[in-house]
Formats: sequence, C-alpha cells, structure tokens
Amino acid sequence: MKGTTDLSEFLTPTKFIDSDSDSIKAFANQAIAGAKTDKEKAIKLYYAVRDAIRYDPYKLQPGEEHFIASNILVSESNYCIPKAVLLTACARSVGIPAQLGFSDVRNHLSTQKLLDLLETDVFMWHGYSVLYLEGKWVKATPAFNIEMCTRFGVKPLEFNGVDDSFMHEFNEQDKKHMEYLTDYGFFADLPHERIITSLKSSYPKFFALVENNKSIKDSF
Repeated sequence: MKGTTDLSEFLTPTKFIDSDSDSIKAFANQAIAGAKTDKEKAIKLYYAVRDAIRYDPYKLQPGEEHFIASNILVSESNYCIPKAVLLTACARSVGIPAQLGFSDVRNHLSTQKLLDLLETDVFMWHGYSVLYLEGKWVKATPAFNIEMCTRFGVKPLEFNGVDDSFMHEFNEQDKKHMEYLTDYGFFADLPHERIITSLKSSYPKFFALVENNKSIKDSF
C-alpha cells in the first residue's frame, strides 16, 4: 500500500475530503473527547461516523456535492462511500493519515426490493476508510449503524484500531452475508467520475429513476 514513508498526502484536505472544514473539525474534536492516542481517537471516530448516520443504500446520488465530507455530515442517512469519505476526513482533521479503499462485494442477504432495483447482488465500489495507526494501515468500514444491524440480524462491525474491520462473512444466524470480489485499491481522494461511470453502467434501472427525479424507495 502506498504512502508508508511520506504521509503528507494523506493528511491534506481535498475537494471531497474537506478535513479543514469547520464543521468536520468540530464533529471530530467532539467525538475524540478524552482520547489520548491516535488509536483511541480513530476508534472513537469510527463509532461516531458508524452510528451517527444511518445506512441507506437508496441515497446514492451522482452529483459531486453529495460526496463532500462536510455535506455528508449533515445527512441523517447515507451509504458506504459517503460514510467512508466522512470518516477519512474526520481522521485527517485530527492528524491521523487516512485514505479510501474500494471493493466490489456480493451481498447474500440483500432485500428483494433492492435486488430488483439493482438487478444484481453485486454491490459495486463498496467504500471503506484506511487509517495509518501505530506504523501500519488499518481498514475501517463504518457503513452499517448499530440499529440497522440489530434490525436485520447482522453482526455489527467493530473496530479496535489494530485489526482490519471488514464486512462479516456471516450474519448472526451463520448465513453467508458478504463476499469480497474485485479490489480497486486505495485512493488519496475520491475517484468520483470513475465510480459514477461504473455505477451508472452497472445499475441502469436505479439511475433511470434518479435522473427522472423519482422516489427510488416508492418505486419498488
């Protein structure tokens, strides 16, 4: 993974990871209250982002403004990519080097409503954060809030600042949950155009509704 010698790139604000935003700094500083080490701060930030914003896969909007961390912060719900952008921005704002990672995943437990909309059980460009802690990069996936996990019987992902936090392979009933497929690597800023181009190609029915300003949830 790049960036293990010169970490300045992963501490710098960008177009989407606006870690110098006043609102991002205020949220992050409040979240890390009482933490002393970077690992302690990272853990607090992870849970703050994971549980403050509900996971909602129907919130995908292609416009750049929907992927800027300070805009994501004021949303009540969002999905994996924006939540990863937010965690990455929060980490940088308190001096923790951070970048973004992406993979395609197969979701074995998705609702039929969402499967009908996407026309596949493969979730393209699943996003997560990658934080530099105690001399190594650690993956953190803040997508699924605790209430959603409880409701759907999915084991909530935990983060200890040492081990990678990925999607659990099985749910609480030991049924297959997530399967990782393509790994796109790691990015210092959000590759917005590449992601949206890929998603539009993969989910034409979904984006047809988005472009016609129709309510996605009410259409299926």
